[in-house]
Amino acid sequence: MLGAAPEYPYTIAMTNITSYIAEVGRSARAASRVIGSASSASKSEALKQIARAVDAARDTIKVENAKDMAAAESNGIDQPLIDRLMLDDKGIDQMIEGILQVESLKDPVGEMSDFSYRPTGIQIGKMRVPLGVIAMIYESRPNVTVDAASLSLKSGNACILRGGSEAFHSNQAIAACVVQGIEAAGLPGTIVQLLNTTDRAAVGELLKQDEFIDVIVPRGGKGLIERISAESRIPVIKHLDGICHVYIDDEAEPDMAVAIAFNSKAEKLAVCNALETLLIHRDIAQIVLPQLAAKYQEAGIELRGCARAQELVPMTAASEADWGEEYLGPILAVRIVDGLDQGIEHINQYGSQHTDVIVTENYTKSRAFIAQVDSASVMVNASTQFADGFEYGLGAEVGISTDKIHARGPVGLEGLTSQKYVVFGSGEIRHR
Repeated sequence: MLGAAPEYPYTIAMTNITSYIAEVGRSARAASRVIGSASSASKSEALKQIARAVDAARDTIKVENAKDMAAAESNGIDQPLIDRLMLDDKGIDQMIEGILQVESLKDPVGEMSDFSYRPTGIQIGKMRVPLGVIAMIYESRPNVTVDAASLSLKSGNACILRGGSEAFHSNQAIAACVVQGIEAAGLPGTIVQLLNTTDRAAVGELLKQDEFIDVIVPRGGKGLIERISAESRIPVIKHLDGICHVYIDDEAEPDMAVAIAFNSKAEKLAVCNALETLLIHRDIAQIVLPQLAAKYQEAGIELRGCARAQELVPMTAASEADWGEEYLGPILAVRIVDGLDQGIEHINQYGSQHTDVIVTENYTKSRAFIAQVDSASVMVNASTQFADGFEYGLGAEVGISTDKIHARGPVGLEGLTSQKYVVFGSGEIRHR
């Protein structure tokens, strides 16, 4: 049994932010060459050791997390964000489960595909390779530290982590376990580096490290992601908003529709896959909306609706701004629509291409919805809250991408790799 987590090993002295971040980048680039060519067995052993270290250090992690929780409460941070910050035994168990699920997944690195022979005699194919160095900038949720480290390691990448100041102590304790596990497997601890400063200038310096960093993944508020997207010279995997919809069709099973629409909003409020706008076909609204309104009211969720929704249930009038709002809290916009086409039109106009759901028993309508809604995750008869790397079988995720180039949706192992062409010959030369 491993002992309690040691203090996070700061191997790089911080004389000033600029030189510190540059040295972190250089160390990450050197480490990426080691992990990029490491065997699947070595990476699996490192992940198992990290899981053991986290389990052994759960008391230390909870003590450090309590410091962050106390500071958050004294600083008046909103309750949904405090909930995301908390790490109890259940949360630690989920972190360990995520690590082990990543460990059990097939290693994508080195996978060969798409081979073909050319008339010249050469054979051409593709090989999956790591991206190199990933920088992860995130807020609040300390479990992201171990998720990002696990996925980066398994996919053969080095990573630089910059967590939010509100989770500083929790992140340090978790990162200590990560480094301990990596080194126990005989790999360099610099494969995963957590910045040891809360100085906001560190983010600006990271964005300049295009010589060492191959991709940046921001997870946090819209302001953080907009800043990184605007300032970075490095490719960014991101989503700005999670404006998710559930459309209840007139051919939906009412009890199913109520259960899905309620869970999509109320399971967790302050997450990017939470329902923010509910769309209901006019012919079923009088059946499902009163039931849903009662359940939402009991859960403390305010409804803001269109004129037709207000005629069925007392609620605040929705403004035009409400249709494009990511509340991340106990507010839900409601609109009654004339049919599937209007529902799809609303989603494509106001949505953020994150996650959208249709509830219907009509196969043809479900296929039309899937084809016409332009989002990273499109679902039929399931809660938006399933739009998550763990639930998709990815083990964990470094984030959710609403971009259309490279990775889209929850970003797991494959999203942290690329492909290169490989060519095999037997002495062929080219004649023009």
